[in-house]
Amino acid sequence: MVSWPRLLQPGDRIGVTAPSSGVPAPLRTRLDFAVAWLRDRGYDVVLGECLKGSSHVSAPAQRRADELMAMLLDPQVRAVVPPWGGETAVDLIPLLDLDALRAAEPTWVVGFSDISTLLTPLTLVSGWATLHGTNLMDTPYEQVPTLAHWLDVATGAARPDGVIRQSAPGVHRASGFDRWEDDPTVTAYTWDGTGSWRRLDGDGPVDASGRVIGGCLETLGPLGGTRYADTSALRGPDGDDPLLVYVEAAEADAYSTCRTLHGLRLNGFFDGATAVMVGRTGAPDGATLTQDDAVLDALGGLGVPIVADVDCGHVPPHLTMVNGAWGRLVHDGGTCVLEQRPG
Repeated sequence: MVSWPRLLQPGDRIGVTAPSSGVPAPLRTRLDFAVAWLRDRGYDVVLGECLKGSSHVSAPAQRRADELMAMLLDPQVRAVVPPWGGETAVDLIPLLDLDALRAAEPTWVVGFSDISTLLTPLTLVSGWATLHGTNLMDTPYEQVPTLAHWLDVATGAARPDGVIRQSAPGVHRASGFDRWEDDPTVTAYTWDGTGSWRRLDGDGPVDASGRVIGGCLETLGPLGGTRYADTSALRGPDGDDPLLVYVEAAEADAYSTCRTLHGLRLNGFFDGATAVMVGRTGAPDGATLTQDDAVLDALGGLGVPIVADVDCGHVPPHLTMVNGAWGRLVHDGGTCVLEQRPG
């Protein structure tokens, strides 16, 4: 059973802490702008102490874990949105009381990249629906019309009939990232790339359903084989409920992608999957192995559809995935749709 946090409303408190990397001084103006963006929409945004960006972590692990736990257990905090990901959020895992969180009212936790290290265990161990979507620093960007902003998912604006429907936008950002040091107030991406979702394993229509779960390969890989990445927790009391799994590579080369996917498969992460969604990536190919071939090498033997270039990775725009939602993926020629709902 997955519990969805209650709908976010203006006036609710949003906590900002950096469970992994903090914000360097030259980018603090972007953080301030993103906080002001949420406050302008009526939210009470509170900043934690773990935000410094002078190292690869914002504070020692215990301090980061304590601050995150305090926010997650505070009934006044209705959402926690880190500024961005980082490198080693894995050091928080043994310091978080995920079992205690199972008994607590769920809070929206939002992010991607290294934040996947926390989102997936929160869903699999604590039973909370979590949002794999833009981090705080990206939150002010305008969303493309066919995708849902995480705030619209959390408030219910993106699911007026109870279903979140998102479809392939056909455009993406191909030229890297904006320099927030130069303009911390930018809210519009340059869409200089085109291309839709594509079936990687062959031809034919896809219509697959299951519980949505997944995240960033580089940060989820080390959790493989532990209870923090045990996807059987979503497969129901009889262990036969299907899954709809998504993965995305941030920057690892194709060889690393291949190894990580093989490892997760061997550890049962993809057991029960009816389809696998692979995020669009700017990560490099290897000299003798492409990113596509890495996926097929590791997952082709699953015998389920594999849909690539889904907008759930480090290449904007960002499709909001709800870990723990009941999802339906339809891919048939010009139709590329993901539906998600509670239940």
